[in-house]
Amino acid sequence: MSADPRRQVPRTDTLLAEPALAAAAERLGRELVKAAVQEVQQQVRAGAVAPGAAVAAVLAGLPPTPGSLRPVLNATGVLVHTNLGRAPLSPAAVEAVTAASGTTDVELDLSTGRRGPRGEAAISALLAAVPAAEAAIVVNNCAAALALVATALGGELVLARGELVEIGDGFRIPELLAATGARLREVGTTNRVTLDDYLAAVGDSTGAVLKVHPSNFVVRGFTRAVPVAELAGALAGRGVPLVADVGSGLLRPHPVLPEEPDLQTTLADGADLVLASGDKLLGGPQAGLVLGRAALVQRLRRHPLYRALRVDKTTLAALEATLRGPLPPVQQMLAADAAVLRRRAEALAARLTAGGIDAEAVDSEARVGGGGAPEHPLPSAAVALPAGYAEALRAGSPPVVGYVAGDRTLLDLRSLPAAADDALAAAVLAVAGEVA
Repeated sequence: MSADPRRQVPRTDTLLAEPALAAAAERLGRELVKAAVQEVQQQVRAGAVAPGAAVAAVLAGLPPTPGSLRPVLNATGVLVHTNLGRAPLSPAAVEAVTAASGTTDVELDLSTGRRGPRGEAAISALLAAVPAAEAAIVVNNCAAALALVATALGGELVLARGELVEIGDGFRIPELLAATGARLREVGTTNRVTLDDYLAAVGDSTGAVLKVHPSNFVVRGFTRAVPVAELAGALAGRGVPLVADVGSGLLRPHPVLPEEPDLQTTLADGADLVLASGDKLLGGPQAGLVLGRAALVQRLRRHPLYRALRVDKTTLAALEATLRGPLPPVQQMLAADAAVLRRRAEALAARLTAGGIDAEAVDSEARVGGGGAPEHPLPSAAVALPAGYAEALRAGSPPVVGYVAGDRTLLDLRSLPAAADDALAAAVLAVAGEVA
């Protein structure tokens, strides 16, 4: 009679006492390691793992961190990919977040020992980057910025019908505004709005005139819109704020994106407040930026809702480092030279071909993403593989996300730094045997 297999299963406390697993419990938490131990014990009972290999099996099954989010190689060619966390932080921002993760002087004046202004250094960096702004505040995303403006300014919001937009995941601007209690006064038609449309709608009950950049779509043909400068000039002296949501977070005009609105120009053209995201073309952490006239910004800052929407110390630290530090990854991707990208693709394709993989360097088109510059492709280069690689690469370690075009998987290099080329090649080689 064979021995009862249950007697061969290592005890839970015995396994947890093993030095390697005890160290893992210190790093990852006892409950997570215990759950991995229990999983391996079941495998020992089933005969899938030898009792003597239990510790190694537990270690192999443990995640690198207690969190479930995994680093991913973005080879989609979409620079600001919402599903992949939008802008990757710069090394300077990551270092700043680490420094701010403990106790900090975020709201303490160390020279006096008294309470100090929250996020003063980040606001100072933002104002230095956008000199047309008198003041600024930061909230947790651009939708929060819009909700705060609508709530604090109150009254009726005058908005062109063609700017009642829907963005990702079914999020609709008019529904957000209505949820704040604001009343919407729609003007113009879907494709055309004139200055007279706006002026006819402005009255004693108007809280603000709002312009929303469509971001992720373009209407062409028989169209008309009113530029910020023209609208600001007509509203001058009426006491009605002009608020512009430019969305993408471009600080100043960029030669690669000549039609994308930027904060500096929009304010210089006469907008009283401008709103934008921090984690798109700015290249920083998720945040909603509000810049403009000091009196209006202070009105927002003193509103009770601001307390619910303000950002934490790590976001402030990352934002300041992004603004003051070296060029962040998204802006480096924007500035990438197509010829350099092509040489990278050719070198990678040669490495993979030498490894027995059907790989080819091809020209491609990248995109800004995140709702920015929807009709402005960026010349790029990619490594083309058989279509079956897409799924295998997503399941690999690290996961690689490309896209399928026809019968090929394309790994676009504009959305990846050159420093990731070795990791990309290794990831492709690692899954080659799984692809039919």
